[in-house]
Amino acid sequence: MSERHPTLSVLDLVPVRSDQATADALSATLDLARAADSLGYRRYWVAEHHNMPAVAATNPPVLIGLVAGATERIRVGSGGVMLPNHAPLVVAEQFALLEAAFPGRIDLGIGRAPGSDPVTTYALRHGAGGVDDEAVSRFPEYVDNVLAMMSPQGAALGINGRTYPLRATPAATSTPDIWLLGSSDYSARLAAQKGLPYVFAHHFSGTGTAEALALYRDNFRPSAELGPEAAEPRTFLTVNAVVAETDEEAERLALPQLLSMLALRTGQPLAPQQLVEEAEKVELAPAHRDLVDGMRGRWVIGSPARARARIQELAATYGVDEVMVHPVAGAHVGTEAATGPARVETLRLLAG
Repeated sequence: MSERHPTLSVLDLVPVRSDQATADALSATLDLARAADSLGYRRYWVAEHHNMPAVAATNPPVLIGLVAGATERIRVGSGGVMLPNHAPLVVAEQFALLEAAFPGRIDLGIGRAPGSDPVTTYALRHGAGGVDDEAVSRFPEYVDNVLAMMSPQGAALGINGRTYPLRATPAATSTPDIWLLGSSDYSARLAAQKGLPYVFAHHFSGTGTAEALALYRDNFRPSAELGPEAAEPRTFLTVNAVVAETDEEAERLALPQLLSMLALRTGQPLAPQQLVEEAEKVELAPAHRDLVDGMRGRWVIGSPARARARIQELAATYGVDEVMVHPVAGAHVGTEAATGPARVETLRLLAG
């Protein structure tokens, strides 16, 4: 890895604060995307989560269309589509159409996790005609199907001795970049086997990153079908970030998301993200303080110089030239509901 600063990208879960309606959260996301575009960030990815009061990123293809239409040059993609929740043909059609509308700007990041609790997962997958175990066990096959159906040649389905062609679009001239995402070694092995680029969810897991990336790099096999870009392993790092003019203000702005993650990890009732002043009134149970401190230590929190140095350190540690920051800064009481100024400021200060 070179000594230059890594290229920066953005991950967005479209957070919903206690003072926001969904429409406000979406407006704030579009502001953030436009800022990332103008500041020179490489890509802007949105997640897939379901039935969570603090997260509005439930439908990546719809969000990607909104973000790509509101920006000019930045690559826009999913971080990621949880493929077992969906029919492969539907995913292929959605992203082939996005690629046709915004050629050369679309990334399809694919994950295997449900993106929600077991009950919601059942509702998603049962409604699609599948069951959880089957959907997960067929994940490698589903990935192959998406790849084939989005290619200009399409895929072939054999029915009663006849071959039936399946194409995601009738006249594809380009295809999105496809990435595999994961928080365990499963997707690292699969990405290496298929010659696909791979991203480990460091922002969520925080542990096992080095092992997963080493497994991916050591076992990578180039794919002739995917072209010259698939000749070498490709990866980057994801990290939660809060940047403000002072370390003290950054620590304050990080607290609402720290409490949201604490609730998720300890099985507490989920709620919209608190405002900073609301979060500061919360008394942490002694058993939870170490958990919060552990998360805080893995995030990038601080003044611009401190944050940039930390990102440079992380990039060097994991051997990557790109870091995707998840801007998790909260908001103060009195912030206009349809905005997220501290998240925009995180991107501005990191970009220098």
